[in-house]
Amino acid sequence: MGLVELQYIWFTVFVLLIVGYAILDGFDLGVGMLHLFARSDTERRLMLNSIGPVWDGNEVWLVTAGGALFAGFPPIYATLCSSFYMPVMMLLSGLIFRAVAIEFRSKQPMTWYRWMWDILFFLSSLLIAFMLGLILGNLIRGIPLDAQGEYLGSSSDLFNPYAILVGALTAALFAMHGAIYILMKSEGVFHDHMRVFVNPTIIVFVMLYAIATAATLIYMPHMKDILTERPLYFGIVIVNMLAIANIPREINLGRDPFAFASSCLNMVCLLALFALGTYPNVVRASNGPDALSLTIFNSSSTEMTLQILLIMAVIGLPLVMAYTVTVYVIFRGKVKLDANSY
Repeated sequence: MGLVELQYIWFTVFVLLIVGYAILDGFDLGVGMLHLFARSDTERRLMLNSIGPVWDGNEVWLVTAGGALFAGFPPIYATLCSSFYMPVMMLLSGLIFRAVAIEFRSKQPMTWYRWMWDILFFLSSLLIAFMLGLILGNLIRGIPLDAQGEYLGSSSDLFNPYAILVGALTAALFAMHGAIYILMKSEGVFHDHMRVFVNPTIIVFVMLYAIATAATLIYMPHMKDILTERPLYFGIVIVNMLAIANIPREINLGRDPFAFASSCLNMVCLLALFALGTYPNVVRASNGPDALSLTIFNSSSTEMTLQILLIMAVIGLPLVMAYTVTVYVIFRGKVKLDANSY
């Protein structure tokens, strides 16, 4: 197996890890963003316990993706962490404070105490989702780089209208994903309330999706080059649209697991279109896309390193997936509160 094949395989592994994180931690973040709008403390506890057994395991996918990027494409890792220093630090802060809020929220029964952690849980979840989208939007748009791959702009340049739009779209996507997940895990009056509440999240997502798609086609024409060159990939766009359209249909029919599966398929398609639109670039240089961009070919580790990493991935990824499946099987079913609940 040659270097080019290893570069392609390892990039695919990295993308799959990102997809896994988006699907799994996406509903965690969505639940966090909706948590503050529950009608009672009991409902907030039900929402918290719906993700309680799995939220920390879901974050493993992000850690693994970061490790894969560091080992497989070190120049890209270095450029991302230095260029997006402020968004990355805000993202990490959100991850830290979300964990603290989840664990501390039920330690005391006082209303003010729980509301304090509820607000922090909401803000940290929103911050994580928005920053993920902000980084993604800038990777689509491109950032100015010099010949050594160092960022030439400032932190304020990263908060441009397009990146903010993608950040808002990501937050709306996760909120919808989380609302559908709660439908699967709840029952009774709370379930009926959430069935009505999920519709506004779908509407907001669809509106932002339409605006972001139009903005991408108009201002980021490089993202559609692959569809022009290989029309077969347009099938992903069609599948994505069908998946989005199927979400409200399945919810109206009361088939929540199918709605959740459609939401997952939507995420897979969106990230596939992102990967295809930017390939082979990972960090696109806006001031010289052809000469200065960091690609999977000019920024990878050596062939020997990638071979060793591939062996580790073949061993490690099935273990991570087996652990994830086992946890979800053990904690399947509706959420119920008991003495051990949050």
